[in-house]
Amino acid sequence: MAEDQDMMLKLIRQHASQIMTTVPWAQALGFELTGIEKGKAFAKVAWREDLVGNPETGVIHGGVLTALLDNLCGICINTALKKPKSMATLDLRIDYMRPAEKGRDILAEAECYHVTRNVAFTHAWAYHESRDKVIATAAGTFALNDISRWASGNAAIEKASKAIGDAS
Repeated sequence: MAEDQDMMLKLIRQHASQIMTTVPWAQALGFELTGIEKGKAFAKVAWREDLVGNPETGVIHGGVLTALLDNLCGICINTALKKPKSMATLDLRIDYMRPAEKGRDILAEAECYHVTRNVAFTHAWAYHESRDKVIATAAGTFALNDISRWASGNAAIEKASKAIGDAS
């Protein structure tokens, strides 16, 4: 069992550079996966003018943070599984603690803290330097689905399916 989880983590690490870029909106927003551990994932989004929600302050739009934390939660879930699953967000609560600072990259991390047969539970944080002063937090619940049910043409799913086939 632990061997299956180790294989999943190894596969995710091998394809880490492609994980965010196969999701069109994550690519458009400039999300970058920066680290992976068992049950955890780390990312960043660079400050860009086109991501600003308030031109007067230069603060990145809250929707960018929500998308980042939601996407990162999905990635961290797969690092905790024995085999890849697709997931759908059932519930995502975002608490905005303070605005991000103009011109500064946003770092994020997510942790999958519990998995049942059909549901995974996560926490996530967005910040500048450390979680000591968070910009936003997230608590998410995700439905776990059989990856083979996804329609063909989804590049992320096709890559995952190929990687699983190559590894077995």
